Formats: sequence, C-alpha cells, structure tokens
Amino acid sequence: MTARIWHGKTSLENYETYTEFLKQVAIPDYQKTPGFVSLSFLRQVKNNEGHFTLITYWENMEVIKNFAGADFEKAKYYPEDTSFLLEFEEKVQHHEVFAT
Repeated sequence: MTARIWHGKTSLENYETYTEFLKQVAIPDYQKTPGFVSLSFLRQVKNNEGHFTLITYWENMEVIKNFAGADFEKAKYYPEDTSFLLEFEEKVQHHEVFAT
C-alpha cells in the first residue's frame, strides 16, 4: 500500500467553508477512484492560518499514477481551490505503508 500526502492552507475566514467543500466534493471524489483504499483528512489552525493535510491510501503506485497522471508527484487541485487556498504547493509526498 502507498500513502500520498498533500498539504494546503487557507485564511481563517475560509477554514470552515473549505472544510465543507472537502467533505462535499473532494472526499467523495477520492472514494470513487479505483484503487483507493482510505483517507485521513487532518486540519489545524497554526500561525493564524488554516492548515489541511490529506493522507490518502492506495493499493499501489500504479493506481496513484492512474489517478494523478504521468507526473504523479504533482499535486492535484480542484478549480474551486483558487477561492480558498493561499498557495499551491507543487508536489505531494509518497510513502510505502508497512503497518497500519
């Protein structure tokens, strides 16, 4: 199994609204993707900003490539993210999961 980790941040004003967007749009989108196993969406307020960390778990690296495309290390964003996110980190991290 492989974990894919993404980070994003919002203003405090958009913190709850972005959380709801993620619940309504992003999470169901991930859940319907072939090869998806599970996810953990984490959030915290730090330095007067809302921080979001998404950890998705996938069957293997091949299904991540099917989801993310040829440049599988590139972060994937929704068009609506431009209304919420303060910056767009270019890359995500991938880790081999050896225990859960």
